[in-house]
Amino acid sequence: MGWGINRLRPLAEAWAGDRPARLRLAGGLITAALVGASGLAGWGVEQAAWRWPALGLPLLLLGLASALAGRSLNQAVKGVLAKLADAAPAGEGLEAARGALAWIVGRDVAGLERGEILRAAAETASENAVDGLFAPLFWMLVGAALWCLAPAGIPPQGHGPLAPGPLALAWGFKASSTLDSMLGYRRGRLRWLGTAGARLDDLLTWLPCRLVALSLPLLGWAQGLPGGASAGEGPWRRFRRVLREGAADPSPNAGVSQAAYALVAGVQMGGLNHYGGQPRPKPVLAAGAAAADGAGVLRILALSRSLALAWLGASLPLLVGLALLGLGNLQ
Repeated sequence: MGWGINRLRPLAEAWAGDRPARLRLAGGLITAALVGASGLAGWGVEQAAWRWPALGLPLLLLGLASALAGRSLNQAVKGVLAKLADAAPAGEGLEAARGALAWIVGRDVAGLERGEILRAAAETASENAVDGLFAPLFWMLVGAALWCLAPAGIPPQGHGPLAPGPLALAWGFKASSTLDSMLGYRRGRLRWLGTAGARLDDLLTWLPCRLVALSLPLLGWAQGLPGGASAGEGPWRRFRRVLREGAADPSPNAGVSQAAYALVAGVQMGGLNHYGGQPRPKPVLAAGAAAADGAGVLRILALSRSLALAWLGASLPLLVGLALLGLGNLQ
């Protein structure tokens, strides 16, 4: 997907120049081409899995795994913590930690001290949990539901559903997310060229993000975490507070996901960041909670693992129905 964006962008800019209307149109065409091609490629792998299970099913499972970034996010964030642990307590030798952090955040990392590095790690662990794990997982489950509801097709080689399934929807979402990551910046020509991809990513992430904001306080409450539900504030009131605090962020989803983790994990997030040398204040989330530290970051990562298992557990009837459908089609 990134390869495609890198080759389409110069062509789009050469045609559009600095004209906003043309840049918006070119961005829309890039978005349609990339999301459409990615979804179609996923659909092709799905049909191969139905027709030739011995070959197609391993490809399908590999494709689904490629759409979930939970493990890589966990490793990347822990890599930053490991570099911090190797640095001197006085703040010396932080360059390695800053370098590791630069791979997973968009903010400027030069000159960040230990506390700011930890805050950045906590914020990216919470925001990218939605982008990299829960949103694609959500669209996989939607695709599985479509499969269970769709009529069968493609006789006589196979009888799988013709509807787009989990991989088609997951890869379509990943395409929009990649467009947002590479083009969704409010500077230069990207202010217009990246609009379509960024808006589509906001749209496709909106519902999964709210489901995380609802289910994470429930998980924290069930686990008895201090931030799961404070005195007089149950999971529903905590969900409403997450939405209220997250609304102050200019992103419709990033603030909500960070607020959910900040309040449940009991880690304060937000503050002044710099992007391209320009200061950009972010709303303070879970004000009064403990500042981010290594234990708090690890708690955020553990919450993501537990919540992913909870989502899969809640979806078990759907997954069992899909397995039975597959077994029936193989007979």
